[in-house]
Amino acid sequence: MPNAWDKHIMPVAEWESPKGAMHGLANGKVRTPDNRDIIEAVDGNDKSYPDGYIAEEGLRQIDALVKGDKPFFLAIGLIKPHLPFGVPKHYLDLYENVEIPPALHPEKPKGKTTWHGSGEFMNYNRWGKDPRKDKDFALELKKYYAACVSYADKHVGDIIQKLKETGADKNTIVVLWGDHGWHLGEHSIWGKHSLFEESLRSPLIIYDPTMENRGEMSDAIVQSVDVFPTLCELTDLPTPNFTKGTSLIPILKDPKTSGHEAVAIKAHTTTIRTDQYRLVQHKSGEVELYDHNTPEGEVLNIADYHPETVRRLKKLIIGKMGIKAFVFAD
Repeated sequence: MPNAWDKHIMPVAEWESPKGAMHGLANGKVRTPDNRDIIEAVDGNDKSYPDGYIAEEGLRQIDALVKGDKPFFLAIGLIKPHLPFGVPKHYLDLYENVEIPPALHPEKPKGKTTWHGSGEFMNYNRWGKDPRKDKDFALELKKYYAACVSYADKHVGDIIQKLKETGADKNTIVVLWGDHGWHLGEHSIWGKHSLFEESLRSPLIIYDPTMENRGEMSDAIVQSVDVFPTLCELTDLPTPNFTKGTSLIPILKDPKTSGHEAVAIKAHTTTIRTDQYRLVQHKSGEVELYDHNTPEGEVLNIADYHPETVRRLKKLIIGKMGIKAFVFAD
């Protein structure tokens, strides 16, 4: 985005093309129709994959920035665990004898939903295997995914350690979050691109050196757009009028504080998540309603049995999204 950053640094190391970094394969390989393996492991150090170089550049930037006399904002974007699931082999070895739980609800949902055929995932080379039918292959994929998470987690640890070494941890706010969730077989989906909980729920950790509730977890529903106004308030900067999010400082002060509804959109479908329900409204008129206070959760559509709840949540969608909500009057 023009003027969004003072600098945009994407280390490509000795690799000739930035695609080699973006595609996330070992040693900077560029993904081609003939080179699309869904999993990959190589004997090598952290810099056998792009995240090793990205994290290293981040550490170098921290060293330089803390020596200056100006406040700074630094974003370090780690690629993993994005597809393909490729890692240095020693991270995969961590999961050799680890029991990986199966998907809680692996069945394809009935009725109108945002289920899809996992096109992005299935477009990779799977050697004729389908994890929706092959439990052993599904287990292998999950171990590779877990290894990718551990690989990313190691770099997060290196970044935090660098802040401590430089003393910047005493006056630096750290936010760690992912841009989406991921299905590992739930609802018979491998990937994202749905409006189910597994696709929309993402990690969010906020650390402020002055906070009192360090390490505590909150069950409050919030949105990614809340990060911007939260950072503005934490740094005593004015919050621009165009922001759509809500500051999360009350929750940082008291993790038991209630959150607020979260909305998302996919093509001609919108959803809203409250602390109890998820409503999914399709432009064609079909509705999904799930109660997260029940064991069935997002497996049992109860929309036909709770018309008043559906109407109430439709109004909430309109209030948060306006005309984009595609909500139709009953």
